[in-house]
Amino acid sequence: MEFLENPDKRGDIPPEQLLSMIPVKQGDVILDVGAGTGYLTIPAAKATGGPVYALDLDPDMLKMIESKAKEYGLTDVRTVNANIDDIPLPDVSVDIALASLVLHEIDPLSKSLQQIRKVLRPGGYFVCVELEKEESGNNHHPRISVKDMEQEMVMAGFSVIKKLKPTDKVYILIAQK
Repeated sequence: MEFLENPDKRGDIPPEQLLSMIPVKQGDVILDVGAGTGYLTIPAAKATGGPVYALDLDPDMLKMIESKAKEYGLTDVRTVNANIDDIPLPDVSVDIALASLVLHEIDPLSKSLQQIRKVLRPGGYFVCVELEKEESGNNHHPRISVKDMEQEMVMAGFSVIKKLKPTDKVYILIAQK
């Protein structure tokens, strides 16, 4: 859990900075895919004031998110115990979908990307944060290269509008439906 909460160990940018890269509007509906400890869920809920769905397979992580939401007085955080390849939200009901350090775990990726696209409204944003695949092949965990991720997103029907590399190890793809 310490890894999931610590931006230094994640090699990641702070969640507030990530959210500032997309036009989050008051009342936007946000989906945090693979929400974990709520690293993005809680800042997203503070930014939008609208419903934020925290989707994760681990009920303990969802309980942690519920506890944090209560601690911050955030009443629109809704936890969803489900798999990314079968998102139980209505079609075209989400303005922004966030996926941070989770998509590399998914195989096949195409079905999950289709699910994310299905729940996004037209023009909605999809933000993908991942660790770059290392050329040495000494990865301790599965990873997907920025080139392969972009190709998967395009094949799923997204338009990648921004590519960022905040560190050598981390990339961010911002796409629209």
